[in-house]
Amino acid sequence: MGFLKFINPFHKESANDYAGVVVPLARAIRHPTVVAEYARRCSSRTSSSVCSDGSRKDNTHNEEGVMRSNSLSYSPYTIEGLRAEINAEMALVPSPSGKDSEYEYEVKSRLINKAIQDIGMGRYNWHLFILCGFGWLADNLWLQGVALTLPSLSKEFGISSTHVRYTTCSLFIGLCIGASFWGIGSDIIGRRLAFNMTLLIAGTFGIAAGAAPNWIGACGLFAALGVGVGGNLPVDGALFLEFLPNASGGLLTLLSAWWPLGQLVASLIAWAFLGGKFSNELGWRYFVYTMGAITFCMFLARFALFHLFESPKFLLARGRQAEAVAVVHGIAFKNSTTTWLSEKILNEIGGDLVVETLTLTPSQVVKRKLASFSGERIGPLFRNKKLGWTTCLLWFCWATIGMGYPLFNAFLPQYLSQGKGSSGAAVTPYETYRNYAITSVVGVPGSVIACYTVDIPYIGRRGTMAISTCLSGILLFLFTTSAEAKTQLAFSSAEAFFQNIMYGVLYAYTPEVFPAPVRGTATGISSFLNRIAGLCAPIIAANIPSANPNAPVFVSGSLILAAFVAMCFLPIETRGRQKL
Repeated sequence: MGFLKFINPFHKESANDYAGVVVPLARAIRHPTVVAEYARRCSSRTSSSVCSDGSRKDNTHNEEGVMRSNSLSYSPYTIEGLRAEINAEMALVPSPSGKDSEYEYEVKSRLINKAIQDIGMGRYNWHLFILCGFGWLADNLWLQGVALTLPSLSKEFGISSTHVRYTTCSLFIGLCIGASFWGIGSDIIGRRLAFNMTLLIAGTFGIAAGAAPNWIGACGLFAALGVGVGGNLPVDGALFLEFLPNASGGLLTLLSAWWPLGQLVASLIAWAFLGGKFSNELGWRYFVYTMGAITFCMFLARFALFHLFESPKFLLARGRQAEAVAVVHGIAFKNSTTTWLSEKILNEIGGDLVVETLTLTPSQVVKRKLASFSGERIGPLFRNKKLGWTTCLLWFCWATIGMGYPLFNAFLPQYLSQGKGSSGAAVTPYETYRNYAITSVVGVPGSVIACYTVDIPYIGRRGTMAISTCLSGILLFLFTTSAEAKTQLAFSSAEAFFQNIMYGVLYAYTPEVFPAPVRGTATGISSFLNRIAGLCAPIIAANIPSANPNAPVFVSGSLILAAFVAMCFLPIETRGRQKL
């Protein structure tokens, strides 16, 4: 069986492959975090004697499967208890559609969520964390990697230092296409195939880019690899979230720690091939070859060394319920634990209707996906003043940061090369790429620290995000105050640290702040605005008058500070808030 999965990673799952992992409901053990959550929910309802799960605070003889609040524990699962909890949850966040098939899907999805929560974090989830992290690493690896090649491309192909910035524009065109295509494509072909194809495309065209015959060819190949890289953030983030127990939601913030690692890897390789003893006129080609090989190796690790289960939510939506249940059994098997989920339980609680999307053609799936951006889907984001204000402010933040970030980071090697050493002479390529590597190293801890500061009382998500954004903007202006290489290194390193905190929290806060029925629409538009604004950044940088080389940095700092002002007015704090 294991050999079959190795040679055929797309083997369809069967419950028969994981015998012994299913236990009766009476023997099922609920995860401690589930107990704590229902205890918190019950204790918070001081004005009513009825808890949100249907239990009564003063009743010590509740129906089995419903919380006994006097002991803050649960009796064994029962069908009636599960049904009561699902109904209570859906009453809090009703489905946007009244169709029977969508209601059934919603009920069964919540049952799968409960089963994954009870399985808990284990070996499979941690392996997936690493492999999804590869996608985030690849995204910034190439964003920074292309920036690091600009001086060499300018020199070899005779392109001016401002005109060569359109190279980054070509990459962003690919990123925009990739984010849109793979975001929709994963709903048609499945998460698993999209998960593997993104890095395959990026690695293949990345290696080819090292042999580009001219500047136009290099731009075309960078755009092609961008189509692959662009799908990593929407596909990997969604896939990881669908296998992540609710209690481990903080790992979605920690996943962003792979982002600065991409910059670190790119900077260290560039230091060797572009600024070190191995540097020569072919240095940028060896640099691109190496990044392409690393990306391709990450694809091989995903495809050949790890058996990725298809998302149970995708399988359920396609009417493949038996496979969805088998996937949950497979997760339990990989994590060396048990599960109570079975098809019989799904049908008994959610019904046995055929899910509507089973008969949809690919074109119909595309239309349904695009319908998420229709007025009917966007309208609920403005259903009240508080949510509407939050939506506008967050979209503004994503757009301004999306433009401000690449205006500085995508051209940082150029800015550092314009500095002066202690003797007053221009810095050498070795010093330029060394300083860039140091900046990358200092920025890595930012994402990790963000995981802890977001849960500090009176600071939370909004405080962490606003403070780090404000400091990032200020440090960008301070970067321009001196031409000394050491001063620029100090300010760029500090800016990288706070910038990674900013991005890490922003990625986690955005899906948290919106209710589930409109979460996909809100975050999808946020990502779209971020990429489109990023596409504009190199165009602006290439057309700003060259009289003041710091002009793009001024624009970048102004945009980041504008995002900080918007964050100060965000009305919702998601720390300790139940995700609806």
